[in-house]
Amino acid sequence: MTYTTAAVAPARTSAELIRADERVLAHNYHPLPVVVARAEGSWVEDVEGRRYLDMLAGYSALNFGHRHPALVEAAKRQLDAVTLTSRAFHNDRLAGFAEGLSALVGLEMTLPMNTGAEAVESAVKVARKWAYETKGVAPGRATIIVAAGNFHGRTTTIVSFSDDPVARTGFGPFTPGFRLVPYDDLAALEEAIDENTAAVLIEPIQGEAGVLIPSDGYLAGVRELTRRTRTLFIADEIQSGLGRTGTTLAVAYENVLPDMLLLGKALGGGIVPVSAVLASREILGVLRPGEHGSTFGGNPLSAAVGSAVVDLLNTGEYQRRARELGEVLADGLTALVGRGVTGHRSRGLWAGVDIDPALGTGREIGERLAGEGVLVKDTHGSTIRLAPPLTITREELETALDALARVLG
Repeated sequence: MTYTTAAVAPARTSAELIRADERVLAHNYHPLPVVVARAEGSWVEDVEGRRYLDMLAGYSALNFGHRHPALVEAAKRQLDAVTLTSRAFHNDRLAGFAEGLSALVGLEMTLPMNTGAEAVESAVKVARKWAYETKGVAPGRATIIVAAGNFHGRTTTIVSFSDDPVARTGFGPFTPGFRLVPYDDLAALEEAIDENTAAVLIEPIQGEAGVLIPSDGYLAGVRELTRRTRTLFIADEIQSGLGRTGTTLAVAYENVLPDMLLLGKALGGGIVPVSAVLASREILGVLRPGEHGSTFGGNPLSAAVGSAVVDLLNTGEYQRRARELGEVLADGLTALVGRGVTGHRSRGLWAGVDIDPALGTGREIGERLAGEGVLVKDTHGSTIRLAPPLTITREELETALDALARVLG
């Protein structure tokens, strides 16, 4: 077979590309007016050659920075072998990936998927099936308890248990079977659990809500409550996991292991979408052939990159960097309190920063920082999120903090 090379379109400016996006792309995100063309490590470059320090890292999908050499090499090797078989067949990379990931987090079985939302949807299905077949909940009665302020994705089922009007409005009717309780409130959680409760699904740290860190003892309390009531504890670590907080998993701060663990984002190394549900054989064993599936889930390319991610985390280097540089980040933000920052919360290299509303919205602060060559993302109100690659240097981190100080005046 002969392949022809497509003609190369003439280069367009950032402004031209943004206008083209507006014409042909449906709205979902509201991106900053930066058009990235190249990236390496902690830096991206736009089509005009302007460089920006990436302090968002793809919402933790780029924990290892842009184009980490080991991850790029793993992808290139696999591209020369086989990229997709579908799960209609076995492939030679998937078992090793699942073995390595299971060993890394201490759970027995892996269900590979693609996006974080797919992992959450899969966990909902597994929890319901487990409740009917193992716990003995009456058919159609299983409920799952979630926390207010949650963000687990944007599918119809997931927005059904969101309390964010932006995510929900106009998308009903909603999927039943969920109960909402306040985050970081063990008494409310205990009151909500009953004989029909299949699972409690929470983020150990709520990212979209502004990097909200629960009180000491909350996660251990959730673990004790769910164990006592024979309810599954599902921890969504799609953003918080894989080194971001200074440990492999954020639940490790309270020495807790959930019944089901949801991973994604960084698991694909910023190269391919990879997510996973991990649990015991008893729990994931409720799925039988044909009851669940994904054409791309567990494909050889994603398994190869995911295995390389596991290898990086097994060194412990990235968790250590997040702990040590997290102290630099926290100290730098504390120095800005009263100088435009009204408060902040951080764990490892992840921070929510509350800006004095008189200085602007989070979006406006993000635009001003982009003008200083630093990329961040706003969340609600005047709060911005910082989640740089775990490969960032101390000097680069201090560059970002200095830029924030200038923007705040």
